[in-house]
Amino acid sequence: MKLKRAVSALAMASLSGWVSIAAAVGDMPGGPKVNGLNMQDPVTRVAAEQHWIHWFLLWVCVVIFIAVFGVMFYSIWKHRKSKGHKPADFHESTAVEVAWTVVPFLIVVGMALPATRMVVEQKDTSNADLTIKATGYQWKWGYDYLKGEGEGISFLSMLSTPPEQIDDRQYPDAKAKRTQNETYLVEVDNALVVPVNRKVRIITTANDVIHAWMVPAFGVKQDAIPGFVRDTWFRAEKVGVYRGQCAELCGKDHAFMPIVVEVKSDEDYKKWVEEKQKMMLALADDPNKEWTQAELQARGEKVYAANCVACHQATGKGLPPTFPPLEGSKVVLGKAHDQIDVVLKGRPGTAMASFKQLSDVELAAVITYTRNAWGNKGEESVVQPAAIKAERK
Repeated sequence: MKLKRAVSALAMASLSGWVSIAAAVGDMPGGPKVNGLNMQDPVTRVAAEQHWIHWFLLWVCVVIFIAVFGVMFYSIWKHRKSKGHKPADFHESTAVEVAWTVVPFLIVVGMALPATRMVVEQKDTSNADLTIKATGYQWKWGYDYLKGEGEGISFLSMLSTPPEQIDDRQYPDAKAKRTQNETYLVEVDNALVVPVNRKVRIITTANDVIHAWMVPAFGVKQDAIPGFVRDTWFRAEKVGVYRGQCAELCGKDHAFMPIVVEVKSDEDYKKWVEEKQKMMLALADDPNKEWTQAELQARGEKVYAANCVACHQATGKGLPPTFPPLEGSKVVLGKAHDQIDVVLKGRPGTAMASFKQLSDVELAAVITYTRNAWGNKGEESVVQPAAIKAERK
């Protein structure tokens, strides 16, 4: 009895906790809704067609289910043995065989025609107004504007949810904080920005493992595969912010790889392009400049926090055995060439991915930082951007 009461009390406590969390959380702007039973509201024609065909096929299945099981239950009840009925013999009945062949064929054709038309439309990426390459990294997205207004813009987009909302072990009030955050785990530091009512072609690839670029409101989901180039497209018909996530199990922090797309009016998009281009020029680094150790370490600490801290931790102790410590590491304390090689190429067969997407200055800074942080003192404590540039060749 005591065990039953304890189990019941635990169940009630869990249920009440779930109800209180559900009550505190509201619909996510541009994302899923609380207690939402349907797909996200569509903002592209393709997504709207997906909604239509989803319900069309569902009702076809419902009708078939009712028809088949209705006939079956009627036959069982009306022609039961207790009423003296004898089973009919349909052996080699041509009519029955034709019926159960032709009827399913017509049903499949009736479902396939609208589905095929929609799939063909989804694959038509021609005549795009804007072409953007989306590269998946563990665990962030890199965006390069290749064609159209904004050509040349390039940036990384990664999770911006604060650690104090995620880690219950380090932050006791993390649970309370995340219930107050409507965009918890689906918010980024740099959103992908596109103009409204323009055809946007998204080219997907990956740097390390298979990822998938998915935004439900656009009806878009395309795998990003290392060494391959795939593409998809969308035309957002409504200004706003829309959220998605990587839809492939890409590793330890798969849940922390959101996608945020901000759809702007033509005028606002032009302003964004101008501001972004000015910002890129202002932040552009000269790889031939000789940086001081203090400058590199200050810059490297920021690069480390943005790209390395999830695996190797802020303390440099890592998460062995998957993510080895950098504190006292033989690679970090050894020749700079070896560490540069690891950072540029990664280590195949391990969780260490290549970070060649970072600039020469960023890589030189983060390497210099790791060689001087946590009590480390490598053979070559300062690595200049020129050394990274030389190793890329």
